[in-house]
Amino acid sequence: MFAAIGITERETQTFVSRFRESEVMQRTVLFLNQASDPTIERLLTPRVALTTAEHLAFTHGIHVLVVMADITHYAEALREIAAAREEIPGRRGYPGYMYTDLASLFERAGVLKGGTGSVTQLPVVSLPDGDMTHPIPDLTGYITEGQIVLSRELHQRGVYPPVDVLPSLSRLMNAGIGEGHTVPEHREWADQLYAIYARGREAKLMAAIVGSEGLSPGDRRALGFVDAFEGQLIHQSRTRRSILDTMQIGWSLLETLPRDELSRILEALPRDELTRISRTTWESRSGDDAGKESSG
Repeated sequence: MFAAIGITERETQTFVSRFRESEVMQRTVLFLNQASDPTIERLLTPRVALTTAEHLAFTHGIHVLVVMADITHYAEALREIAAAREEIPGRRGYPGYMYTDLASLFERAGVLKGGTGSVTQLPVVSLPDGDMTHPIPDLTGYITEGQIVLSRELHQRGVYPPVDVLPSLSRLMNAGIGEGHTVPEHREWADQLYAIYARGREAKLMAAIVGSEGLSPGDRRALGFVDAFEGQLIHQSRTRRSILDTMQIGWSLLETLPRDELSRILEALPRDELTRISRTTWESRSGDDAGKESSG
């Protein structure tokens, strides 16, 4: 389910051509609202799309993904209509009920008890002037269960997907990782990669002022880790990559650092043993899943 909100004609053609090239058009429902269409339609488009998705999910038992782009255009239409109604403006001129209005859209994702279908939402928000504190991304972040932030800088450097790791988050991650889901050490592995990458990003800013020679040896190692992390772990081109492959890349990056800098990794086991457990656990889980599929 794709709900286009206030997009241009060129963007419309781009989206449609992408759907056709990926051969998903036969199982895709499009709702297209262009910038030249009446403003009120921008408020109706996501609601019509979600109603259709709920019908497919809860009546026909289909798992539906709803992509809504762009929520920024939706919020701007909300502000325009509120101004026409002479309503009292809130922050930056947006109506005070914008949080409630956005929640009425985002909270329509989920499942029904006893049902077989589901509605998953992927709302797209363009950051006005790249400002994460703008009311639109700010309120959206409070409502949703996570956010994936894309970086223009990484995109310009050819990193795909250009995910900016530090501001991205998932409030449901802990419920889907670890023993019984991925591998037991997943949380420690992720925390350690995040910590070294964050340190490297800070070192990069400091190096622009004092030069790399003015950094401590640990900061210089973290600075080099940034390019390796972005080039090997974040960048995966347009190929599919399994969680196991991703974790192996992460472990290989951590292997380049001294052991005393890996403060978030268990002291009880060496890294090669953790890698072995990771592979054994994941292969065992994959085998169980395959057995369930064949028996089903």
